[in-house]
Amino acid sequence: MAALPKTPSFRLDGTRALVTGAGRGIGLACAAALAEAGAHVALAARSLDELEDAAAAIRAEGGSAEVLPLNVMDLAGVRAAIKQAEPFDILVNNAGGNRPMSFVDATEEDFDAVVDLNLKAAFFVAQAVVTRMIEAGVKGSIIHMGSQMGHVGGARRSLYCASKWAIEGLNKAIALDLAPHGIRSNTIAPTFIETPMTRPFFEDKAFVDSVLSKIKLGRLGQVEDLMGAVVFLASGASALMTGASLVVDGGWTAE
Repeated sequence: MAALPKTPSFRLDGTRALVTGAGRGIGLACAAALAEAGAHVALAARSLDELEDAAAAIRAEGGSAEVLPLNVMDLAGVRAAIKQAEPFDILVNNAGGNRPMSFVDATEEDFDAVVDLNLKAAFFVAQAVVTRMIEAGVKGSIIHMGSQMGHVGGARRSLYCASKWAIEGLNKAIALDLAPHGIRSNTIAPTFIETPMTRPFFEDKAFVDSVLSKIKLGRLGQVEDLMGAVVFLASGASALMTGASLVVDGGWTAE
């Protein structure tokens, strides 16, 4: 009888995961997914009340979670907190934001606000986590929350596209630097996902109609649509993936 190959495990038992922007929306969904797969999850964000509530909800479902109050824009604080923590096996580099506006209206302050959060903070959070991984000999997984807007353009999205295209380039470059250490780096690139941050945009029917005309599967994304993707990239099931982008966009970029 032939010996059948075995599917690599999607389980994350015994691992430690850090999720930034974890108090709600996509970050909370990623944290919940990793905890459900067996990881101990550190929830990082500025909003302590949201973090405590999220951690309690994860523990109520049988998961393991701790709270790490952290402003990712405070780079010295990030380095200090991560240096003091036990090394992580998984990072979900999720904290981010957007200021939709015409290119001609964007100010230097708008540019700094979006690019510093979406790119600069993500760069240095990853650097701090990876430094600890390398020191401890951890072979882990870095997952950046990119966007379909890191693969295409979008009206009123010049700042956001600039930051998310940069994340895709950063991801490929650091994948090369980290491969000798057994550390993988990949992105998840979602379409428009309904979250507390994006919900106000969807009150504009014309905007929703324009979005749905490009999402070929005909619906807005939900945070649940990303939960399988983050577990896959965190686990041994994606052991040969690095420098790649997992596009979860309902077909937006296929055309």
